[in-house]
Amino acid sequence: MFRPKLPAMPQPTGTVTPPVVVEPTTITPGTPTPPATVPAPTRPTVQLTPGTALALVGGGTAVVLVVGAVLVSLLLAVAITGASVAVCALVIRSLVNADAKRR
Repeated sequence: MFRPKLPAMPQPTGTVTPPVVVEPTTITPGTPTPPATVPAPTRPTVQLTPGTALALVGGGTAVVLVVGAVLVSLLLAVAITGASVAVCALVIRSLVNADAKRR
């Protein structure tokens, strides 16, 4: 009752071909080729002028201000939500206590 029933292995049908024996090949050493030298890629050098440095500083400042404003607004939303839940809890508690005093 508690023994699992294992499926029987089906017998192969048709003709069975024997496995093919692969003969190893011999490796003949050749003359080694010298590694090709890869020239270093030429990249243009970036030169910072006062105008581009000022643009980079301005862009970084704008990114920091935008990310800060988003984070502050998220924190403010969480604080407002928490305060409203606390007010709702106080109102519900006062309603439940007032109803209990009447009975």
